[in-house]
Amino acid sequence: MNSLSSMFCYFILVAHLLLGIWGLFGIFEYVTGYAFIGSLQNPNFPSGTQFIHWVLATLTSLFFLFGYFKKWKYTPEAMLVMYACLTTLCFIETFDFMTKNNRYILYTMEVVQYTIILFYLFKSKKMKNQFKRI
Repeated sequence: MNSLSSMFCYFILVAHLLLGIWGLFGIFEYVTGYAFIGSLQNPNFPSGTQFIHWVLATLTSLFFLFGYFKKWKYTPEAMLVMYACLTTLCFIETFDFMTKNNRYILYTMEVVQYTIILFYLFKSKKMKNQFKRI
């Protein structure tokens, strides 16, 4: 069970690192109009919504990575706040602006992922030790 917990920990570390890179590319493209890796902007999203999307993605990554490596005690709470912000924004994007047929399934999958990660951050022994919450 311990190795499974370690694998999941590495998975969420990599996921948050990639989230931060994606967010930074999105901000760069939003500001400059230059797309390094193909267009990341959704033309259906209003400009302000798109900007908030990239900022929240980047901040969520930074909070997690900072909290993990600094062993910040309040990392789980910070992630709860950041995931709540992302969930709210994604709800607005999904129900007001997205046009993909599978948008509701994608939104549900995203919320389930946040829930699983939060459960792990708050309840796993490994994360309790990591954030000195025991």
